[in-house]
Amino acid sequence: EVQLLESGGGLVQPGGSLRLSCAASGFTFDDYGMSWVRQAPGKGLEWVSSITKDGGSTYYAEAMKGRFTISRDNAKNTLDLQMNSLKVEDTAVYYCTTNYRGRAYWGQGTQVTVSS
Repeated sequence: EVQLLESGGGLVQPGGSLRLSCAASGFTFDDYGMSWVRQAPGKGLEWVSSITKDGGSTYYAEAMKGRFTISRDNAKNTLDLQMNSLKVEDTAVYYCTTNYRGRAYWGQGTQVTVSS
């Protein structure tokens, strides 16, 4: 079965950095695009970033451009999100997602808290 496991979240001060990772299994990873989405406290889901199956193209929400970098390692079946210059408003649960055979799959999420 499809499994996605996020890790790397934690507490960081404004202006700091974190690197999130997602370990994927149960499907042919390099056949599918991947995305990160997040949910801030009391708010709905927000798309963060996406990457094509071969890593050739990346896409970012406007608020993340210049600060976040999405990448993937198809040999290791992993997806990463490097987050720099973090802001308080980046506080959220971050999820790794993919669409596999017409269905959306999610991990359990990893908590990112940006606070002084």
